[in-house]
Amino acid sequence: MSERPWLAAYPQGVPADIEPSSYHSLVDLMEQAFKAYAPRAAYSFMGKDLSFADIDQQSQLFAAYLQSLGLQRGDRVAIMMPNVPQYPVAVAAILRAGFVVVNVNPLYTARELEHQLKDSGSKAIVIIENFASTLQQCIAKTQVQHVVLCAMGDELGLLKGTLVNYVVRNVKKMVPGYQLPTAVRYKDALAKGKGGQFQRHEIGPDDVAVLQYTGGTTGVSKGAVLLHRNIIANTLQCEAWFNPVVQEVRQSGEQLTSVCALPLYHIFAFTVNMMLSMHTGGKNILIPNPRDLAGTLKELSKHKFHSFPAVNTLFNGLAHHADFNTVDWSSLKVSVGGGMAVQGAVAKLWLEKTGCPIVEGYGLSETSPVVSCNPVTAKEFTGSIGVPSPSTYVKLVGEDGQTVTELGKTGEIAVKGPQVMAGYWQRPDETAKVTTADGYFLTGDIGTMDARGFFKIVDRKKDMVLVSGFNVYPNEVEEVVAMCPGVMECAVVGIPDEKTGEAVKLVVVKSDESLTEQKIRDFCRENLTGYKQPRVIEFRTELPKTPVGKILRRELR
Repeated sequence: MSERPWLAAYPQGVPADIEPSSYHSLVDLMEQAFKAYAPRAAYSFMGKDLSFADIDQQSQLFAAYLQSLGLQRGDRVAIMMPNVPQYPVAVAAILRAGFVVVNVNPLYTARELEHQLKDSGSKAIVIIENFASTLQQCIAKTQVQHVVLCAMGDELGLLKGTLVNYVVRNVKKMVPGYQLPTAVRYKDALAKGKGGQFQRHEIGPDDVAVLQYTGGTTGVSKGAVLLHRNIIANTLQCEAWFNPVVQEVRQSGEQLTSVCALPLYHIFAFTVNMMLSMHTGGKNILIPNPRDLAGTLKELSKHKFHSFPAVNTLFNGLAHHADFNTVDWSSLKVSVGGGMAVQGAVAKLWLEKTGCPIVEGYGLSETSPVVSCNPVTAKEFTGSIGVPSPSTYVKLVGEDGQTVTELGKTGEIAVKGPQVMAGYWQRPDETAKVTTADGYFLTGDIGTMDARGFFKIVDRKKDMVLVSGFNVYPNEVEEVVAMCPGVMECAVVGIPDEKTGEAVKLVVVKSDESLTEQKIRDFCRENLTGYKQPRVIEFRTELPKTPVGKILRRELR
């Protein structure tokens, strides 16, 4: 069998390999885009557009301000904000100034924030005022010396910005009281940057660009060290993969427009929305709170868009929403599913309602993130995670550490490619655990590969349920239960059992009140072998999720 059997499945115009060295750094990539696309809209936010030139100018001023604080090259600067225009400005500024971006989930508790700020050694933070009270609770225990405070209306002009800020603070009461006496307002920082001098640094491919903290689904949250070349490579891999769609939109004379509903602090949106759109001259529609489904649909009803990266829960929530048809979905060319498994029932409904199939991809924080994806030319949902990206090598590793060569046999997915991280921040021991002797990164996901090189995930190493010696993969049971009429969402975990060691527990959120435990049991009996059927079924009104919408099985345990 050839080393990359999947190359035959590549759509026309997608190369086998990319050339990551075509850019010296992300700064080089961004500055070329600022020049090439200066007058174009880069971001649309609450009815206001920001051009590539706006991002260029503001990030230069902000970079000058950050350099004036006496930070040293390579110092870490945290960003803790939802999808607002200050995010891409801050990212461009931090990188241009020669510093390292630390992406922080804005919904973190003070305990989680403290861990990440301490672990990364961040010296400064750019934060939206809505979460300033969380920072206040832990800042004294961290190395943070400089705080830049942003507000929702900063980029909306004087009149609209003042109004938006008033509503956010006083009407919706979204800004709890805080005291950060030395904090500097974002607009004041830009004004100070005008008086400063932006010093250009020689930034190379092996410099650290981002510390991307893994969700901690396997324990303590660790920082994946992503170098400039890692993110450049993944941006170019995504560009090559989406090329058939990009060409189609360009030929129609339109600007490629993407929905940015996934949070930019998450590596999926960071690369696939922000960096890819920057590189290709595309526009992002920023959605600050995708959990507000009505608000999201209201914003989307004002735009024409071509690309929609999302997670299963968001596709599902939108497709079931009463306002779904207020949006014109006719220009949608590609819906990319990632972050968690896309369920067949959700993909079927999405295709029926939009006419655009979900192409599922796969990636991790450690791989910048994209490892594999289904061809964007696919006409239907495949249920697989597709084939590895250009320049990417993927294999399956057995329990014995040997490569699995037998088709259809399970093994741990291992990845090698220019997008794979340099290691975990200051944790050589943890890095060693996930690196094979021949330089592959072990993902912790269990998968299979078919003859054409398409991979399928059967589960995470940690989530497997062992029933009387049989492996039960929660994904498989969830996939089946999701097709049962009346089931909105579900999750499966293992629970201790005296007889079988572990048993399957199923937690269900109903979409139809007439759904009963017996109906689910009958449905499972028809579709699942005995040991895979749930022993315990529990109904809930909602499932615990990460802010990106990934279901937290460990919390259910």
